[in-house]
Amino acid sequence: MAYKSILTVLTESQSAKHILAASAALAGREGGHLDILCIGVDRTQTGYYYAGANALILQETLDRAQADADALGDTVSQLMKAHDVPWGSETAVAQIAGLSRLVADRARFADLVVLPRPYGEDCGLEHEAVIEAALFEGHAPVLVVPEGTSTEAIGHRVVVAWNESPEALAAIRRAMPILTHAEMVDIAIIDPPQHGPDRSDPGGRLSQMIARHGGKAEVSVLAKTMPRVSDVLRRHASDRSADMIVMGAYGHSRFREAILGGATRNMLEGCEIPVLLAH
Repeated sequence: MAYKSILTVLTESQSAKHILAASAALAGREGGHLDILCIGVDRTQTGYYYAGANALILQETLDRAQADADALGDTVSQLMKAHDVPWGSETAVAQIAGLSRLVADRARFADLVVLPRPYGEDCGLEHEAVIEAALFEGHAPVLVVPEGTSTEAIGHRVVVAWNESPEALAAIRRAMPILTHAEMVDIAIIDPPQHGPDRSDPGGRLSQMIARHGGKAEVSVLAKTMPRVSDVLRRHASDRSADMIVMGAYGHSRFREAILGGATRNMLEGCEIPVLLAH
């Protein structure tokens, strides 16, 4: 299996250059096609205006969103001149409430969705909504690429977060095209259960599965020496000079992660290398 259909979704121009570079590099490596969805987002909540103004304000905000989408489309056309891969783009307009449906409809037919980090000073609500739509409604793996990532170094040295969960296994299966060609695959297990089925050989069967696909896997058993699992994983990835982390997404509910935090949200808030997620 390879990533023959790669999708990226743009809702603003600031992240366009580095996301297109990363997406194009993967499409070129995999011999795939890059689809680019440029969305002009209407961020207003028209229900809060008085009734007589709704129609006028709605039309004005939709016109503004369409102009944003068209400007994004023009930016994409200019930036993609630097990349020699098959690609296509489309523009669309969506209100915040309808954004998930639009993204999911495109993501469900993609082998991989490449997106910018959803948290930061310049990030709006739509960034998180796009990632969650691709993961939950589109059932697609998502590669989050932080600003400043070297596009040529994605997926050569990979840390896989393994906790025996269905989410982690889904991410590993979706990452297999990368894992099979990586120079190093490090299966990181944090505080494995003492009475689990793999207690005598943590990660052994997973290592075997990756090896049978042609990957070079090894296992690292780590102690949880920091308060958050995401911090342990990030430190381990830095120690191993990894350029990607593969992990399951949202083992807890999205509401719980949004309010209380969780490994997925914490990882996305602080990641400095690409993270491949699946649910």
